[in-house]
Amino acid sequence: METLQRTANRGSLSTGYDIDNSLKFERSSNEAVETTNAAVGNKKTWTFSAWIKRTQLGQDYSCVFGSGYTNIQFMDNDKLRVVLYDGSNSRYADTDQVFRDTSAFYHIVIALDSTQGTASDRVKIYINGVRVTSFSNTTYTNMSQNDEFGLGYAGSDGSERYLRLGRFFSGDEGFSGYMSDVYYLNGTAEDADAFGETDEDSGIWIPKKYTGSGFGTQGFKYEFKDSSALGTDTSGEGHDANSLSNISAADQATDTPTNNFCTLNPLMANAGAGKYLPITEGGTKAVNAAAAYKIANSTIGVSNGKWYWEVKATDVNGVTAIGVTMPYYWDTDYSLGGCVYYGQTGQRYNNSSAGSFGATYTDGDIISFALDMDATPPTMEVYKNNSSQGNLMAGLSINGAGGAFLPVKEDGYFPKIVGYNANTFECNFGGYTSFSISSGNSDENGYGTFEYAPPSGYYALCTKNLAEFG
Repeated sequence: METLQRTANRGSLSTGYDIDNSLKFERSSNEAVETTNAAVGNKKTWTFSAWIKRTQLGQDYSCVFGSGYTNIQFMDNDKLRVVLYDGSNSRYADTDQVFRDTSAFYHIVIALDSTQGTASDRVKIYINGVRVTSFSNTTYTNMSQNDEFGLGYAGSDGSERYLRLGRFFSGDEGFSGYMSDVYYLNGTAEDADAFGETDEDSGIWIPKKYTGSGFGTQGFKYEFKDSSALGTDTSGEGHDANSLSNISAADQATDTPTNNFCTLNPLMANAGAGKYLPITEGGTKAVNAAAAYKIANSTIGVSNGKWYWEVKATDVNGVTAIGVTMPYYWDTDYSLGGCVYYGQTGQRYNNSSAGSFGATYTDGDIISFALDMDATPPTMEVYKNNSSQGNLMAGLSINGAGGAFLPVKEDGYFPKIVGYNANTFECNFGGYTSFSISSGNSDENGYGTFEYAPPSGYYALCTKNLAEFG
């Protein structure tokens, strides 16, 4: 079985409704999808539904969707906030729940219906199909019946005419992560079960297609299927986005709630606070600018199966090392613990013990890994620009003597990068990468987009493959 950070919906299940694409948003790049409404909509009743995977935490005003001052955002305490602005006052609904799992997609549904007679029913928030009933801030119950808020204004009504996905007003109020299967219904308040359902066998909340007709004069569905027209409304209403702010075809991803790919995890910090690399670009890029060892581990680890991924050593300075780690090292001082390929010397480091291995690598080289967890002990063939450097785990044994050993496989082996001084790494686990792919190879199941073809029998680190081989 795969070793994951928590037990939750990881995207390996579907009941005939597979989601093929998501869109990667990056706060620092001021990325957003914007629609300017021409028609007047309903200001009292609407629904927003999306599957969301966060890749950066602790960002205030991390806006998912909104219009004017009415918006849905994550705060710097990682709680979800719904802000409803009526032209003079803002009403708030802040969850008690925090959203810090960067290895899974959350399904978020917000339904406003100010016509309801019961104040607490005027805003409904659902997370993975469960209605939120515990709040840290509930001023939304102070609204009057039939109050009108931000969304629904016509194109002549100032800033309220813009429907923004992924950003508030400016770039420092944006969202970092993936969004998939996005719906906005204007004039209709739907419950979560209009967009998802519980899988009978696993009890996991999974996506389903919305079959209603409640889009209204402004509603849309974004599937991000066409890389040349990522703002296309596929609801049939024709309400396409008319502005893709700093978004290009390269931001289309195949990391979705029905096939969730591995990324780098900002929560997995080796050797204590301050020891992890800053992570951007959909959890695939890590940049170090400090004279200190900094580490990034992946969201998915494996104990069985055969797996492939790539890392571009974009900027090699100081210490640069790439390979795998195990939970055994997360609370230790072994920055080079696990089994890693050291760029400056071409050596192998295992438990911080150096040995000869392969060629050095430098700026722009792509290092690929083929990890066989079915072998005993495991093997990991390493490639530099598709040229084999050999088995990085050769001569190592599980729980062997001295420094040359590997922990038990059941603990899980996780992809890992290590930097010291100025380093930039761009990872490609198959669902999205920030470096340009010239060839577009996939594994034998058709998953992932890689620069080089995975060796026969090796697969991308995604939940559909994990369900079959992990």
